[in-house]
Amino acid sequence: MYEVFQQYIDSKIMLTPDEAHYIRSLAVIKKLRKKQYLLQDGDVWKYDAFITRGCVRTYSVDEKGNEHVISFSIENWWTGDRESLLSGEPSRFNIDAIEDTELVLFTHPNFELICRQIPAFNNMVNAILQKSFVTAQNRIQAALSYTAEEKYINFVKKYPGFAMRIPQSMIASYLGMTPETLSRIRTQTARK
Repeated sequence: MYEVFQQYIDSKIMLTPDEAHYIRSLAVIKKLRKKQYLLQDGDVWKYDAFITRGCVRTYSVDEKGNEHVISFSIENWWTGDRESLLSGEPSRFNIDAIEDTELVLFTHPNFELICRQIPAFNNMVNAILQKSFVTAQNRIQAALSYTAEEKYINFVKKYPGFAMRIPQSMIASYLGMTPETLSRIRTQTARK
């Protein structure tokens, strides 16, 4: 499992054998069964987490019990609640496994230590954060200005494999529509 993370790192930056060994020495491996929580609303998030296998979703639940999916994360993606991590405040979100999932975790103090001691790793992390920020901006813009059909088409174009892995009800929640609306849009799109 860690080898997947090592391959990811090797595809982004060059490390000395000592640096690679150091990073591995601070890693913790975590396995989740389908529907198992990585984080629950009210808990403080304390890790930087990389997915080596599987898929998770980050979501909140409103007073009426409706789920609002914020994001999905798959292999070679990072996941977690950055707000809770940085503030030390309880999370407003849940993160659970949509399918059996394996992760490489670093406690945040250890992750910061790696970033301080290995500049190339720090540069990689900063590039990932910048890309994540742009992705969040684009998601907000789409949520505010796209029609329901445009949201779905954009989602499928950006994440072609997700429709086969993620239940339609969760995709509908992510797109801010009812499952019935998503079903209708999928049928109409398939006819075109």
